[in-house]
Amino acid sequence: MKYSVPENKELHVAISGKSGCGNTTVSSLLAEKLGIPMINYTFRQLAAEKGKTLAEIIELAKTDNSYDVTVDTTAVKLAKEKSSVLGNRLAIWMYKEADLKVYLYASDEERAKRILKREGGNLQEIMDFTSMRDRQDSGRYMTLYNIDNNVYDFADLIIDTEKYNPEQIVDLIADELKKRNLIVEN
Repeated sequence: MKYSVPENKELHVAISGKSGCGNTTVSSLLAEKLGIPMINYTFRQLAAEKGKTLAEIIELAKTDNSYDVTVDTTAVKLAKEKSSVLGNRLAIWMYKEADLKVYLYASDEERAKRILKREGGNLQEIMDFTSMRDRQDSGRYMTLYNIDNNVYDFADLIIDTEKYNPEQIVDLIADELKKRNLIVEN
């Protein structure tokens, strides 16, 4: 089923979740289904804009928080410009004005299995790395924004992604948007 945003209206959806939860996949599929852009501004785009390599930006960001802040605030700024789906780890916290805030959840083991399937490697090493990355991300978000990304109960919709495939998750989100009269069926 196809949907669209009603004429003369804008729709702003924020989707967050930790790595391996399906953030990018669900955000892309939802944006496609609604016929609106997905905003996913990253270090890669920032590097291109600054005429640097991705590796240079990542290295600079290790000691200069302004790179993270630039990426995070630019993503929200871009999302506010027109109807869009903002899919990133901090979307539901940073984009307070979003019409719908969705948090995607999966267990640590399931997230690691998905990352293994996507990138290959060793499951235990991926679990260890993902756990370390989660701790670092949480610490950084708290330092930069006073955001505890383990507290997401304020989200309008919390979806356990282990129970559904990406298309079903998109349908759940679309159903919620329809209930709120934010989208219409075509």
